[in-house]
Amino acid sequence: MIHLDCDDLFDNWRQQARWLLSHEVDPSRVSWASDHVADLFASDDAPPANPGPFQARIPRTLLDTLERAARYRGDQRWSLLYEVLWRVSHGDRTAMLAGDRLGSELTRRIKQVQREAHHLHAFVRFVAVQQEEGPEYVAWHEPAHDILHSASEHFVGRMGRHRWLIATPRDGVYYDGEQLIYQRQCPTEWQQLAKNAEDPHGAMWLTYYSHIFNPARLNPKVMQGHLPARFWKNLPEGVLIPGLISQARTGKQQDGQASSIKGRAGKRIALTENERDSPP
Repeated sequence: MIHLDCDDLFDNWRQQARWLLSHEVDPSRVSWASDHVADLFASDDAPPANPGPFQARIPRTLLDTLERAARYRGDQRWSLLYEVLWRVSHGDRTAMLAGDRLGSELTRRIKQVQREAHHLHAFVRFVAVQQEEGPEYVAWHEPAHDILHSASEHFVGRMGRHRWLIATPRDGVYYDGEQLIYQRQCPTEWQQLAKNAEDPHGAMWLTYYSHIFNPARLNPKVMQGHLPARFWKNLPEGVLIPGLISQARTGKQQDGQASSIKGRAGKRIALTENERDSPP
């Protein structure tokens, strides 16, 4: 077995895969560090020292597809890509199709990556910070896949010339008003700034959110499908959601309104003479 480490970078993996492919190394004989499961009976083989004679023609669309799927974090992250590449390079293009076993998994991973990018766009909460230099707005986010670098460009056109920062447990991105600066290892100061920022309007937002919550329309399964529970801890309103769900289940859902609204007295509205005489 040949064990390789691409440092979870697609360009590194691509170069290694091209090298292996030139020697026609079967996918069953190679694994990458993030895919590796220890095998007491496996022996390590050295990778080829020089490029081999085999030259494969790969569709450009496949490389684009593999690059998008490579942002997925999970088991067999890189090995699956090499298996698809191997089959296509040997004339079996069905590996690219959703009806194939590998193609189906490739499609599923790309959809998960796209969904995670949508989560970044939907659930990032920027907080204004008072400082003369550095970012004007900061946010903390915990994505499940490597989407920050590509998906954060979404905010460039939406934040204008403002300086902003998004920090994650792994990587970070900072827009200085002119260019997007990506750090694969998020600096500690970025992480601390984003995690410790306090929103001066936070209390007002929580009051607003609690009053617009409609228990009559609550469907917890649907809600968590659109707003997964793993994001609640990083959302200002996240502290309210479990309580609002519990209150809805214990009676408010039947009333269709919050208790603070339900308890208010109604107001009589006098009808005009024309309104009294008009048919229903």
